[in-house]
Amino acid sequence: MTMTQNFLAFDLGAESGRAMLGQYDGQKLALGEVHRFPNVPARLPGGLHWDILRLWNEIKQGITSANQKTNGQVASIGLDTWGVDFGLLDKNGVLIGNPYQYRDSRTDGMLDEAFRRVPRAEVYAQTGIQFMFFNSLYQLLSMVVAQSPALEIAQTFLTVPDLLNYWLSGRKVCEFSNTTTTQCYDPRQKNWAWPLLQQLGIPTHIFPEVVQPGTVLGELLPGIRDDVDARNAIPIIAPACHDTGSAVAAVPASHANFAWISSGTWSIVGAETNAPVITEQSLGYNLTNEGGVNGTFRLSANVAGLWLVQECRRAWARQGQEHSYAELTQLAANAVPLRSIIDPDHASFAKPNEDAGDMPNRILAFCQATGQPQPTSKGEIIRCALEGLALKYRRVIENVESVLGHRLDPIHMVGGGTQNQLQCQFTADATNRPVIAGPVEATTIGNLIMQMMALGQIRSLREGRELVRRSFDVKTYEPANGRAAWDEAYGHLNVMLGK
Repeated sequence: MTMTQNFLAFDLGAESGRAMLGQYDGQKLALGEVHRFPNVPARLPGGLHWDILRLWNEIKQGITSANQKTNGQVASIGLDTWGVDFGLLDKNGVLIGNPYQYRDSRTDGMLDEAFRRVPRAEVYAQTGIQFMFFNSLYQLLSMVVAQSPALEIAQTFLTVPDLLNYWLSGRKVCEFSNTTTTQCYDPRQKNWAWPLLQQLGIPTHIFPEVVQPGTVLGELLPGIRDDVDARNAIPIIAPACHDTGSAVAAVPASHANFAWISSGTWSIVGAETNAPVITEQSLGYNLTNEGGVNGTFRLSANVAGLWLVQECRRAWARQGQEHSYAELTQLAANAVPLRSIIDPDHASFAKPNEDAGDMPNRILAFCQATGQPQPTSKGEIIRCALEGLALKYRRVIENVESVLGHRLDPIHMVGGGTQNQLQCQFTADATNRPVIAGPVEATTIGNLIMQMMALGQIRSLREGRELVRRSFDVKTYEPANGRAAWDEAYGHLNVMLGK
């Protein structure tokens, strides 16, 4: 009889974090939440920051809760977060200030400044990463331009999950999947993009060793064991520390050539490849080559995701009008379809309400500026956002198909966004292909799979995906009627984007 083993996964997102216990009985994997906590940025006079010390205490509370629930029988711990943000350590390994939040305004104008120093095509040739204003590369460049004292005394650069792993294990390294999101790494040279960093004036001595997903970093430090009442030594494992890397590891695909969408605050849309695809065409489409597990890459693009809906909900809540996501989705379902088309990635939608005005008003302004009817109700605003998102998914998938030279079918959608059934159906309708939605907790599951592989419980990624199919339910959405209307709307989006 196989004894059930307990693996602890931390998944920290832009809105909240969770400690999830994975229990594996040799046949199936079961999940249970042991701790949940908000992740709210702190706005200081000097900018927008993550409250990293509070997150650290929440992680310790999660380990304590898992130890109590399992009677001290936690086999390993793995942690994943969002990408690009980082902390800097001094020569004594001490954190120099709270990490900035990626939407902070310090990167304003830094793309242009980077291209003034290094041509855009050369930046892409060295990194293969999508150009986004908040990438670590431009955060670091902003510090160079500002002659930041923190950068002058820094000795070690660690992305957020690597920083937390350092505090857990004592090891200062950067995990591969999250490293690639920084746009500071050369995936073909398999090392940091040293020439690019030097050309931008970014100190190169701060970048540490890069390790692969599934690396055992060490054991939970003795002082931390005392804090969390851990009786035994617990291995700290780097899964795919970028949440999308973990989510794609858990895609329950049984065949190759599928598209995937990791859906949440951000949506990342793409395909799994065995090598980076860095060409003039992929540059033209602004596609990214982020690291995956087991030597894979994710040829993909970031799309705004449910950020627009979340910011609309927050804006209305500030006005005293509280709505659940389910209520807003129902209002959207009853609204007029495809009345106005927006690009969810337009620069006017990138900033929080506090920095750029309430999101509903920005959506109205976009429609007015593009000569379209303005939504007249909350349902129409939310529907406009969701339809725009589905159409942008189609555009990215078709761009990836063009680069790879073959069709991607079906679409596997994973993550919290799969709970929005209307969005799943819109995606099937807009792309005219089946959408297999689930599992919801893909990021956690992928994190757990990599821990289990590191400890020899699973032998391959294929075996891990078989375990996902055995353990979790999925739902398939077929394209419905109305293809002509979706094609017409897609044509409007392409005209808007200059295709």
